[in-house]
Amino acid sequence: MDVEERFELLVDEFVKVDGVAPPSPGRGFGSSALRYRGKIFAMLVRGHLVVKLPKARVTALVEAGEGIHFDANKGTPMKEWFTLGEPSGLDWSPLTQEALDHATGAPPTR
Repeated sequence: MDVEERFELLVDEFVKVDGVAPPSPGRGFGSSALRYRGKIFAMLVRGHLVVKLPKARVTALVEAGEGIHFDANKGTPMKEWFTLGEPSGLDWSPLTQEALDHATGAPPTR
């Protein structure tokens, strides 16, 4: 299964949550993003899953070698955005749930 298909499965899973919207048509930033009440919490960028998490969690994931800070092609890594590396042992669904919890302000489920 390719990354687009994996992301589509993720979209199907999370759009069932009240307040979550699927990606919108188009090509601009965030067009491939899952949103919670307008806030992006997960997206597919250049073939990688990108999620918004607390800064400390992103730092821990980067230090563990699971991926890198997201850079929106501006040359500055974003401290609360994590790009999952390939290969990584992390499952997309729980990581996306963490991002949704962060967006909703719910306590982390991990």
